[in-house]
Amino acid sequence: MELILLIFLPLAGAIVTSFIKGGAAKISALGFALASLCVTIGLVTQFTPDATTQFVVNYPWIQQLGINFHVGLDGISLITVILTNVLMPLIILASFKHDYKNANAFYALVLFMQSGLLLVFTALDGFLFYIGWEAALIPIYFICAMWGGKDRIKVNMKFFVYTIAGSLFMLLGIIYLYLQNPAHNFDINAFYSLELDKYQQGWVFWAFFIAFAIKMPIFPFHTWQPDTYTEAPAAGTMLLSGIMLKMGIYGLIRWLLPVVPQGVNDWMCVAMILSVIGIVYASVIAFTQKNAKRLVAYSSISHVGLIAAGIFAINMQGMQGAMVQMLSHGINVIGLFFVLDIIYSRLKTNKIEELGGLAKVAPQLAITFLIIVLGTVALPGTNGFIGEFLLLYGVYTYNIWLGAIAGLTIIFAAVYMLRLYQKVMLGQTNELTRTFTDIKGSEKIVLYSICILIILIGVYPKPIMHLSEASVQHLLEQLKLKGLN
Repeated sequence: MELILLIFLPLAGAIVTSFIKGGAAKISALGFALASLCVTIGLVTQFTPDATTQFVVNYPWIQQLGINFHVGLDGISLITVILTNVLMPLIILASFKHDYKNANAFYALVLFMQSGLLLVFTALDGFLFYIGWEAALIPIYFICAMWGGKDRIKVNMKFFVYTIAGSLFMLLGIIYLYLQNPAHNFDINAFYSLELDKYQQGWVFWAFFIAFAIKMPIFPFHTWQPDTYTEAPAAGTMLLSGIMLKMGIYGLIRWLLPVVPQGVNDWMCVAMILSVIGIVYASVIAFTQKNAKRLVAYSSISHVGLIAAGIFAINMQGMQGAMVQMLSHGINVIGLFFVLDIIYSRLKTNKIEELGGLAKVAPQLAITFLIIVLGTVALPGTNGFIGEFLLLYGVYTYNIWLGAIAGLTIIFAAVYMLRLYQKVMLGQTNELTRTFTDIKGSEKIVLYSICILIILIGVYPKPIMHLSEASVQHLLEQLKLKGLN
């Protein structure tokens, strides 16, 4: 029953918060997000880090169609639940300095999205997974459309078209698997047991891969992302980059690899090459960006490309690297976007050439920003290092040349991120930046918390890796039994 509480507590919070007017709405949202974090901590303390699925709930829902409310947690899904419920209070707290019009609706949508995300990460029924997938999309669409920038309508429409197209591909794949299942249900284990031929697995692979590649995104399905991240409100950008894109990564691991292993075997080279192209392409584009928010958006594409490449390497190092890096990337990217939001809220610009010298007037912001940047560029001792090391090791084991090309991400990221830091924080102040004020109140809480997580995971990543290790090992063993090389 703990899992039912985990999924529906944010939904209850959304309903309650929608009726609360004024500034109390943000307090309500934060309270429910913290309550969800407490439930998560309880689940972690009760979790046995083996390959079993725990806290399982399986109730008949639409019996005529074989649809059950079937949810559970293993080590892989637990990492994504931790990611969601650790970051959500920070994202809500980061929005405290904004006075959003219709704040109750804004925070209700954020909590509704949290519930959809948790459903995605715990669903063991294909139809339920799809419901959660769409439930997470609807609130972020309205958050971006109602509280985004001046070009939000055009940009949001592109985002909506991309994601809906991907969702339709995935729905077709799920329905096809249902029709091939003699039991006529959507149970994930039944899907795993299906004996589809090579051609069936090939097209199901692409139906799922396109949906997940759009959500992450992977080159060339990425073009919606930079504009959407730039025009979305700060909290929307953090939700998209910190948590929502992990739906695609999780989908690869939970629904693509085990369901169509032969399809993966036939097409993983193509998926790997697209991922590696995205690493280099996004890094090169990041060099040219004059807007700091767009630079971080392209940086995110590059880092996610490396996670995808590590997954398609189909080895322990790549998979475990993906587990750690999902969490690390989420922490780092919301830290980066929050710093840029602080700068924009004070100076009304994110143009790099208009900034400079902020470290002189805001030393606390400069220090926390530096720690986040160092985590992003994978400095040893920070959270980004262990994940990127394992991912690169995994890709290198798969193919030495692809590993070498993917390794360029470390060099490129160090150059464009440290250059960003130099131009924004160092040097002399100008007429615009000399009146900048340092972080305070909720800003300190968020940034200090992020910095502590960056250092803590970087110094001692073992607990995170221990949670997922047995489940990842079991997954790889099952793939090997199914003939996936």
